[in-house]
Amino acid sequence: MENTGKVISALLIGAAIGGIAGILFAPDKGSETRKRLFKRAEELADDVEDKVKDTTNNIKDNLKDKWKETLEA
Repeated sequence: MENTGKVISALLIGAAIGGIAGILFAPDKGSETRKRLFKRAEELADDVEDKVKDTTNNIKDNLKDKWKETLEA
């Protein structure tokens, strides 16, 4: 288990370093790179929001089902 955490940490650090290096050596103008990054960040935020809503709805539905089962028992 401890090794898994180290591997995941190493992968995340490597991805961050790679992303930073990619931005620094990108052939586009800074303004274009910032626009792309902002757009991608918005897309990621929307994806996270959708996943949180889906998860919340699933939990809510499961709780409703459990409550009904409890009342019927």
